[in-house]
Amino acid sequence: MKVNIGISEKSLKSSASMLTLVLSNEVVLYTKTRKAHWNVTGSSFMELHKLYEGQYNMLEASIDEVAERIGKLGEKTIGTMQEFLKHATIKESAGKYTSTKDTITELLNDHEIVTMQLRTFIEESSVKNKDAGTIDFLTGLMEQHETIAWILRRYLN
Repeated sequence: MKVNIGISEKSLKSSASMLTLVLSNEVVLYTKTRKAHWNVTGSSFMELHKLYEGQYNMLEASIDEVAERIGKLGEKTIGTMQEFLKHATIKESAGKYTSTKDTITELLNDHEIVTMQLRTFIEESSVKNKDAGTIDFLTGLMEQHETIAWILRRYLN
């Protein structure tokens, strides 16, 4: 059934396309955060183990919300690692097991990349798509990534 929520079909597809990229980055970042959680070592082990767990739980919830938003716009949601990796702009670090500082730095950089992309998508959703629901949704998601980035940045100062 056709979606009739006051947004043109072209804008619905545009918003869903942006959200597919967002979803892909969320899945890759979730996986990288799980890897950090599983492989953390050192004197801050328990603190970082719990920190990463909280972050990947937040990302897991966001993944479901992004997928549902795509569905609300009338589009199908991708769901394979191959598809996620094809659409993601952040990259995996397969086979790399870095120091605690380097792991935090990589995750921080990824959250900052996602935050900047979300800002761009918020603007595009406003100007081009006139999609207030997606604007609001992406703004909340951006704030989550800003918070995680802020916390990770504090470990590097």
